[in-house]
Amino acid sequence: MTMRFRLTGDQRALRDSVRQLLARRFDGEALRAAVAEPGLDRALWRDLGELGFFALRLPEADGGVGLGLPEAVLAFEETGRALLPGPLVATHLAAGTVPGAATGETVVAAVDGELVEWLEEADVVCGVGGDGSVRGDGGAYGADGVPGAPGVAEAVPLRSVDPLTPLHSVSRRRAADPVAVLLTAAEQLGTAGRVCELAVQHARAREQFGRPVGAFQAVKHLCADMLVRTELARAAVYAAAVTAGRADIAAARLLADEAAVRGARDCLQVHGGMGFTWESEVHLHLKRAWVRAQRGGANTESEEVLAGDLLS
Repeated sequence: MTMRFRLTGDQRALRDSVRQLLARRFDGEALRAAVAEPGLDRALWRDLGELGFFALRLPEADGGVGLGLPEAVLAFEETGRALLPGPLVATHLAAGTVPGAATGETVVAAVDGELVEWLEEADVVCGVGGDGSVRGDGGAYGADGVPGAPGVAEAVPLRSVDPLTPLHSVSRRRAADPVAVLLTAAEQLGTAGRVCELAVQHARAREQFGRPVGAFQAVKHLCADMLVRTELARAAVYAAAVTAGRADIAAARLLADEAAVRGARDCLQVHGGMGFTWESEVHLHLKRAWVRAQRGGANTESEEVLAGDLLS
């Protein structure tokens, strides 16, 4: 079967509208401000809700946009590119079941594997798969009045390597939701694409010995390898968005994690010492990629899914 990945006009418009909103509301200056004073921008969250970001896959009859996984992947790729903080995947998955999630009025976090991101900022915390929720402040009931997801009330704060992703650990592990795994892969793809751009820009502008550093073979190879990993991951992520197969999603996640983590490390290598500074965007992409790579559906889980598919 031949699969074509050329975007439709509507898909390009959706991608561009998300990118433009983030360029206006969460540019480099806003990113640095968020690092200096971490916290969730509720106004931006509502702006995303008005754009239809959280309700992309909800049927129009239920007040949603009525699109599918391919469009959601494009939108999440843009948030990954911009390093937008917050429990985006959890809130998107809760649209239609948690009141206010679709419009951005309610911030929803979720138990993902053994971690919860943005627990203290969340209005509702759900177990993956919608099997119960509790309030983000550790209350004894959820949005629907049912008992909370086991272990969330006793969540233990962790020191996160990413200043824009506060973490808590929970006492019981939850299986990964395949859609959450794919949307995480899309975010990783956004980081992979962005760090590739940053590396090329720096290689063209930075000079050593009277020449741009991009003229040196070692730097050329780093940039070329980043591009190859990014495009390979993009093909896999877009294909998984079309097929929605578990094995396809697992393969996409593995490739996207590698493209994001290795790409950010190679980008930092191209930048040299300045890549480690707080003024640089590069180290933030690396740290976010590390954190995303620990979500449900990470290496071992995806490898097991692929192994099971091959053996069957």
